[in-house]
Formats: sequence, structure tokens, C-alpha cells
Amino acid sequence: MRKEHGWTQPQLAEKLGVTLATLVYYERQAKNPNAEFVSKVAKLFNVSVDELLGHTVKASRKHGPPSRLQQLTEQLAELPRNKQKIVVEMLEGFLQKTTNSA
Repeated sequence: MRKEHGWTQPQLAEKLGVTLATLVYYERQAKNPNAEFVSKVAKLFNVSVDELLGHTVKASRKHGPPSRLQQLTEQLAELPRNKQKIVVEMLEGFLQKTTNSA
């Protein structure tokens, strides 16, 4: 997407407020970029996080405002990484407990 916009790595790094080394790392090596960075990039390119990460999303028949889950996911992506980790651990624990009791 960076190249499609005609931006160099230094230009994109500046737009995202990160160092060039950080951007190069995320473009070439990172297998699990943090949610805050992914959210920033998606907003900059005006795409969804799913689209940015190459996930295919089924077309929704429902039009209108985002679901509550989508809203919460977006809010989670904007939290600091340490807070994201806490929320994810709580959610995983809840889902595991719910799955085991079903």
C-alpha cells in the first residue's frame, strides 16, 4: 500500500510517527505487529485492519453502524500494548472456560 501511494519508507515512517528502523522492521520482518501500529496504518490508508492484514471478510448483508464487537475491537486496538494484553488474556480465559463447560 505504501508503494501504491508513492510513498518512500522515510515518508511513511514520518506520517506514522515511528522511526525508519521501526517501519523497515514491520515491513520486512515482523510477524506480529502490535495492534496500535496496525490500527495507525489502517487509518492512514483508510482501510480496515482485516484488509490491511490480508484477511478476507465475508460481505455483510447488514448495513449501518458498526456492531458493538467492532466498536470494542477498535477501542482495544487503541489501548497501550500492556493493557491490550490484559484484556486479551481475560477474554481468552472466559472463552476457554465457556468452551470447556459447553
